[in-house]
Amino acid sequence: MRRILPFFISIYLSGVAISMAQDSTAVIVDSVKVKDQKYGLRVGVDLSKPIRTLLEDGYSGFEVSADFRFSHRFYAAVELGSEKKDRFEDNLNSKASGSYIKVGVDFNAYNNWVGLNNSIFVGLRYGVSSFSQELISYSIYTTNQTFSETELREVNLEFGGLTASWAELIVGIKTELLPNLFLGLQLQLKRRISDTKPDNFDNLYIPGFNRTYDESNVGVGYGYSLSYLIPLFKK
Repeated sequence: MRRILPFFISIYLSGVAISMAQDSTAVIVDSVKVKDQKYGLRVGVDLSKPIRTLLEDGYSGFEVSADFRFSHRFYAAVELGSEKKDRFEDNLNSKASGSYIKVGVDFNAYNNWVGLNNSIFVGLRYGVSSFSQELISYSIYTTNQTFSETELREVNLEFGGLTASWAELIVGIKTELLPNLFLGLQLQLKRRISDTKPDNFDNLYIPGFNRTYDESNVGVGYGYSLSYLIPLFKK
């Protein structure tokens, strides 16, 4: 009995030690639940164009936009708009008006904290514009001192059916002010690809592209957006 009793005690102690070791290596499940990310259609308006319409003489325009989140960081995007711009200068008076569409994709480079849905994004667009221009009056430029200053010649020529296309790089931010309501700011760098020019004239302003410059196909732009997300599903 003196030999058997210590034997059973040692077996019991070994079993207790094994049980304690198994409990110490048990995986603890995190009880904190991660919120699902919202996926859906976000629609909005460009606030800069109505502001320009109110404050800038000879300008009127509007733009609506939409984007759809199709992956964790990528969004399909589209913008539709219309602009009218009058250009009155000492030697030239003209008007341009038309509509445009831009389609492309945005990449959200910002890694949100849990529960946030903000973005710092980079986007690419392909834009197409259909517009018309009107040459109202102009004067002939000359450096010959023997001729006096020439008065503006009234011509009132209208050129319709004009088109233009361009590529656009966008950098911007969007922050969620209220649930599903976003305020955004973006800067645009544009590169003109093609345009149809009127006879004996040039495209001085292209709706969607903005002002053009001699011997340069580069343009710039900006925008302030207010948009609302329509949640369709979560992941």
